[in-house]
Amino acid sequence: MNDFWNTILEFAETTTIRVGKQLMQDFGKVQATQKPDGSLVTKSDKWADQEIRDAIVSTFSGYGILSEESDNVLQAGQSFPDKEWCWVIDPLDGTTNFTRGLPIWSISLGLLYRGTPIFGYVYVPPLNQAFYGFWAGSSGLTTPTGAFLNHHPIHTSKDIPSKNHFFNLCSRSTGIIKPDFPCKIRMLGVASYNFLTVATGAVLGGIEATPKIWDIAAAWVIVQAAGGTWLSLNSVSFPLSPGMDYSDRSFPTMVVSNLGLVPIFTPFLSHLKL
Repeated sequence: MNDFWNTILEFAETTTIRVGKQLMQDFGKVQATQKPDGSLVTKSDKWADQEIRDAIVSTFSGYGILSEESDNVLQAGQSFPDKEWCWVIDPLDGTTNFTRGLPIWSISLGLLYRGTPIFGYVYVPPLNQAFYGFWAGSSGLTTPTGAFLNHHPIHTSKDIPSKNHFFNLCSRSTGIIKPDFPCKIRMLGVASYNFLTVATGAVLGGIEATPKIWDIAAAWVIVQAAGGTWLSLNSVSFPLSPGMDYSDRSFPTMVVSNLGLVPIFTPFLSHLKL
């Protein structure tokens, strides 16, 4: 791995560990308020957002930043910046779990090149799990390869679905549940972790009906680097468009562990209201 990618990985690791330590002090102890879109936010989200922003600015001169908690003109709102390189941040994915003391929530960082993610890092402090991956795709860049959990390679499952396998849903995608659904259903409450369990091979697939760009930017890389198949359900996810406001745009998505599972799960999508 060359110096550039080492710098990217080390930055993501050290920053999320540092921020995660403070968030663990607040875990289950803070009150949330409701944002206009119905999602929750706490002082911990906002603190983590500013800490990560400051770290990016001091380390990567000229890089853009797009974050879930961008809420004012000085922070450029939630429009995708016209920059070749941009970090997309979710400082606390799973705020509801965080406030209720449920130990599945994460800090998510995606690095985009010309609007498309090429590096993703997701840290889950309560579980001490750090996921990351590189995915050059059609970017023309030469990147390291693979997906990792705590520096160990991870791969998606090649199994055939059965009632002893899992499939993850969000609360807005339960319409696909039918008596003949081939797997057991789980709801984890965190979009990034939903998909990352597919990357590890623990789960065969997952659906998120209304994820935002900061929910998926990092996971998009890691899932594909691990061998998974990412299906955007109403439009192509990437590249992002400079100047477009992504605050209200959702990216309905199904992820499966391998391409052969697409025809098995696709028929159930007809019951999904997007």
